[in-house]
Amino acid sequence: MVTNTYSKWGVRLGTLALWAVAGASVVFWGLRLSAPPASGMAPVAAPAPLAPDAQALARLLGAAPAQAAAPSAAPVAPLASRFMLVGVLSGRNSGGGAALIAVDGQPAKPYRVGAVVEEGLVLQALGPRQAQLGATADGPAAVTLDMPLKR
Repeated sequence: MVTNTYSKWGVRLGTLALWAVAGASVVFWGLRLSAPPASGMAPVAAPAPLAPDAQALARLLGAAPAQAAAPSAAPVAPLASRFMLVGVLSGRNSGGGAALIAVDGQPAKPYRVGAVVEEGLVLQALGPRQAQLGATADGPAAVTLDMPLKR
């Protein structure tokens, strides 16, 4: 003989609870959707458009700054302080190589031995941590650039 071990009242109460939750959900959403919209909100004003700074944008994109109209009024920097040696790739056996040189604070560019760095200055020779610039490829060195020491 098999006996029934579950109660019929448990199933009935569970069903009643589920239907009560479903009915409460219908009432909640019905009241929520039938309520008039809140008209107390003020319209949001759009902020005034910002005018872009053309000079700052040009500097960001890498444009050179505009030069002063009167060059005689600006102090002239010493020749050696205008250049910064960033890196050297010297060809020890061939006598060639290349150097990374930054001119007037601009990003560094690679120059091969014999290339014109600036009007009137040519990269003459390279050492392990040094570069020599002069007026001609075989003339005396006008500027000797040393790489900064690592810290």
